[in-house]
Amino acid sequence: MTASPSFLGLPNRQIDGSMPRAVIFGAGHGSTYPDKDSGGYALAAGAIRGASQSEAPLVEHWDFDLGGPLFDGKPISCVDAGDVSTAMHDNAGNRERIEAKTREILALSAVPVLLGGDCSVTIPFLTGFADRGPIWVLQIDAHIDWRDELQGERFGYSSPMRRASEMPHVAGMVQVGLRSVGSARLTEIEDARRYGSCFVTAREIHAQGIGAALRHVPEGAQVVVTLDCDSIDPSIMPGVAARTPGGLTYTEIIDLIAGLGRRARIAGFDLVEFYPPTDIDGLSAITAARILTNVIGTVVRQS
Repeated sequence: MTASPSFLGLPNRQIDGSMPRAVIFGAGHGSTYPDKDSGGYALAAGAIRGASQSEAPLVEHWDFDLGGPLFDGKPISCVDAGDVSTAMHDNAGNRERIEAKTREILALSAVPVLLGGDCSVTIPFLTGFADRGPIWVLQIDAHIDWRDELQGERFGYSSPMRRASEMPHVAGMVQVGLRSVGSARLTEIEDARRYGSCFVTAREIHAQGIGAALRHVPEGAQVVVTLDCDSIDPSIMPGVAARTPGGLTYTEIIDLIAGLGRRARIAGFDLVEFYPPTDIDGLSAITAARILTNVIGTVVRQS
């Protein structure tokens, strides 16, 4: 497990002995393809934690994104548990450890918040909810990620929503921020639609607002959110492997998170596909840190 600095200077355990509302942990590697080097993604959690340090002394200050202090005037109720030990190409071992950590946090009745890693970490993260269903999945991404396999690997970053569709505890999914071309072969589109996945493009969000996505989420549902950083416009999130114009804005992302917290219940959250080697002046890390701060604030405000 990693040491300091923690995200926002948060403790690594609940100080007063009470159960935390949310637990952050990192996982640098998931299931890597044979010819890929995923080392750059392993830098993401540290970069996000580093970017949060400027706001660490301000946790009790008024946050205009949230309409009040981060913890809503209550004691700190989020901890940063550090990183799960992962290694490139130890695919089965990485999945086992990520799933186990997710289950451990859920056993505390806390919301697990995972810092990836590429989006292959999403598969064991969702698997960890097997005893907590039914859940819905809200994927915020430029791509649908419905490949069945790539280079013989069925658990890589091209396949998380296909694998999620096969999980009995996943009741449905909404895929938001889709645009341009990429992983969406015709057969994959057909398979996703046949499953019942709801597609919401980035242009629909720009034109209609976040309601274009939220209306597909059942009221009161338990929802696990997976946020791929390439869903966000590269003008504010350049630190990704696949920059694509027309992405969601920061305000659309945080409004979507807050709106989901009011309509349903955020049961888990992961942030994936931040690739620090392509970041510009730390902008992506700052944006990711602010998004995670909003996630924590929303979780704290859930009943």
